[in-house]
Amino acid sequence: MKGLHYVTYTLLVVGGLNWLLVGLIGWDIGALFGGMDAVVSRIIYILIGVSAVVEIVTHKSCCRGCGKGAAASSAPVPGQGTGTT
Repeated sequence: MKGLHYVTYTLLVVGGLNWLLVGLIGWDIGALFGGMDAVVSRIIYILIGVSAVVEIVTHKSCCRGCGKGAAASSAPVPGQGTGTT
């Protein structure tokens, strides 16, 4: 499961950087592979989309902040002290 997390996370970073480039300078990484209509670009976009779905479904079990035992190990919330004044 850890390996799958690394792969999906990496693909999400690539996808996020792609959207950053599209937004800032109007350049799409998929243009390197022949544009949106190229089979290679479509496969890459599908893999990035599937990675997002996998991360949504498995995030809680992989995330240290959201997973089991996170509440017990998290830092105290400001304003909610130990009850002493």
